[in-house]
Amino acid sequence: MVLVPCYNEETTVFQVVSDFRKYLPDAVVYVYDNNSTDNTVRRALDAGAIVRQESMPGKGNVVRRMFADIDADFYILVDGDATYDAAAAPEMLALASGNGLDMVNGARVSTATTAYRPGHVLGNKIFTLLVRSVFGKRISDILSGYRVFSRRFVKSFPALSSGFETETEFSIHALDLRMPIGEIRTRYFERPTGSQSKLNTWKDGFRIMALIFNLIKLERPLVFFSTVAVVLLCLSLMAGMPVIIGWLHTGLVPRLPTALLATGFIILSALSFTCGLILDVVYLARTEAKRLAYLAQPSPTLYDTARSLTAMDLVASN
Repeated sequence: MVLVPCYNEETTVFQVVSDFRKYLPDAVVYVYDNNSTDNTVRRALDAGAIVRQESMPGKGNVVRRMFADIDADFYILVDGDATYDAAAAPEMLALASGNGLDMVNGARVSTATTAYRPGHVLGNKIFTLLVRSVFGKRISDILSGYRVFSRRFVKSFPALSSGFETETEFSIHALDLRMPIGEIRTRYFERPTGSQSKLNTWKDGFRIMALIFNLIKLERPLVFFSTVAVVLLCLSLMAGMPVIIGWLHTGLVPRLPTALLATGFIILSALSFTCGLILDVVYLARTEAKRLAYLAQPSPTLYDTARSLTAMDLVASN
């Protein structure tokens, strides 16, 4: 199945649907319209797509609806803005099905200077570096909107986001459950004339950053609260050391408010570390539940061990 979330993409949706029907002739293309006010629906129907509606605004809400509605062995998710290369879809699908992968990420490679806005490039690098440093280094482009998913991924994905931050949630979900994943470098094109990006650099950037920190808090509570504890401990030492030094020299504590401030910081530091320890146990229970939900789904049905081994032997022999 090819899933295309769309909002006011009348300029590009016909090309997107046509290209994927060309390179994946056996696939069914679903376009989910998100309250478009132009001719997106008509253009998608003309191209041969099945069109459905999602009234709740935001890409995350559309993805949640698509994943709930559609049942398939593999899902190809792509934006409807004609910036992703449909010719890469067969290779991505073959990698997923031939190796039993739950996600294949299309890492964007662009030669056009106008395809990526400078703010988007910087933001993507920062977010990717942050996620890779906390959750693992198996994905190089966490904000890509071009991916292949298995049924196991889709039916175990919580889909908590409502907007463009859903791509980050994809990446962290796969990394946190240590799913078998892959990545293929794909061409990234600039938007055709007349097509406008719906992504707001600052607004959506802050939403993505907030999601990353929230997921770090939820999925790595001991790391998160220990970091907070260390910061509070350092503040306590900065405020308390002059008081301690003065007491050692004079036996007096003339800065009582500063001493109380330092004491408050160190108490908060201890509480933060304790919260981290408790929430880490809760996280383990949540991870077990998510893992069981993941394992409750059948493995990719197109996965063929013998075929994969043969392909690997051919590569090795060359």
